Amino acid sequence: MIRRIVTISIAVVCLSGCSMAPRYTQPQAPVPATWPSGPAYKNSAAQAGDPAAAELKWNQFFIHPHLQKLITLALANNRDLRVAALNVEKSRAQYRIKRADILPTVNASGSGSVQRVPADVSGTGQSMISRNYSLSLGLSTYEVDFFGRIQSLKDQALEQYLATAQARRSFQVSLVAEVANNYLTLAADRERLKLAQDALESQRASYQLIKSRFTFGASSELDLRQAQTSVDSARVDVARFTSQVAQDENLLALVVGTSVPAELLPNGFSAVGTIRELPTGVPSEVLQRRPDILQAEQLLKAANANIGAARAAFFPRITLNTSIGTSSDQLTGLFSPGSFAWGFAPQFTLPIFDYGRNKAGLTVAERDRDIFLAQYEKAIQSAFREVADALAQNGTVAEQLEAQQSLTTATSESYRLSQARYKGGIASYLNVLDSQRSLYSAQQGLISVNLTRLSNLVTLYKVLGGGSE
Repeated sequence: MIRRIVTISIAVVCLSGCSMAPRYTQPQAPVPATWPSGPAYKNSAAQAGDPAAAELKWNQFFIHPHLQKLITLALANNRDLRVAALNVEKSRAQYRIKRADILPTVNASGSGSVQRVPADVSGTGQSMISRNYSLSLGLSTYEVDFFGRIQSLKDQALEQYLATAQARRSFQVSLVAEVANNYLTLAADRERLKLAQDALESQRASYQLIKSRFTFGASSELDLRQAQTSVDSARVDVARFTSQVAQDENLLALVVGTSVPAELLPNGFSAVGTIRELPTGVPSEVLQRRPDILQAEQLLKAANANIGAARAAFFPRITLNTSIGTSSDQLTGLFSPGSFAWGFAPQFTLPIFDYGRNKAGLTVAERDRDIFLAQYEKAIQSAFREVADALAQNGTVAEQLEAQQSLTTATSESYRLSQARYKGGIASYLNVLDSQRSLYSAQQGLISVNLTRLSNLVTLYKVLGGGSE
């Protein structure tokens, strides 16, 4: 009999697990097959042997040692990344729970009872002591998954677990890029602060010179007051950039998740180093490697698997309760001959009148799948737009930098000539101030364009699915 029970249990396990979920087919990407072209774009196609962004580890892309140390600190201390990692562990445990539901759970149990039966209700007319002891081993409420309900729920949990893993990877890529961008912003603002401090020092020297000339009647009061406005304007910028640098440092410490050693902070762009260029490849290859796209697809697969569970709800559910063991009225008799006991209690439930509950559940599952499909397609479209925007900026930033450098050189020469004309008495000090402000603005613009160029490379690394490990 034991062999028969074991055989039946093995048979039902082998017969179970047929999923009723629709066959999954990867949707067609709703974006063009090539990146946009035009005056704003340049040819960035991958060359033979060039690694794609997703194949590059972050420390192969960000090669400056200080920036590498900051990113390492962030990966170890950032609280949001820690939460993402814990969500992966939680999702993995939930998947293991669903996977365990497929196999029968074997429980061992023992019980004992002692009861006095009054004479009025005993069969002998005399009071008696009733004893019962038992030990058993068996299955408890095991569902035979003939129609794949549990298998579909397990598949859903697996895809959700894989989605959380991709979400963590996506966040890590974003975190690496955020640390780099904050580092670059701090470098740019320190450059701006140094430029403002140099301008203030120069303006103060000019003010003292004009003040001396005014004392001896060689300059007008208008020149003196104009020089004073330049000094005050430079003071405002120094105070503003000093505050901005402090805020940049605070933000960097927040993203890193711990205090940042002073020796790792950049003094300017000279401390940033170089960042490598990246080939773009083609959309079908690039977008399918992005972790956020992979996450959206895993969630779509999970919703697709859930349809199988909703379909299986229309069919009978079969559960088994089995046990083998011993039973005796004496504790010492549990292992005596003749104490063997067994039980086999199958049960099935077939929905007949549920007032449309299962049909509505299937509709919910199908609409969920349609929602996740739309979100997956939107994620691809958004990713395509992000890459296209980054490529448009990348295709023009070199020209911007060249033009800004030429503008800075020209305004520097204009400032030198206006100073010479003022000292020669040919032009007023107002011409000097105009040239000086133009030069200062051009120098600040040059810092901004340099920041744009470096930040664009970081953005390209992120939107092209940069490697996270």
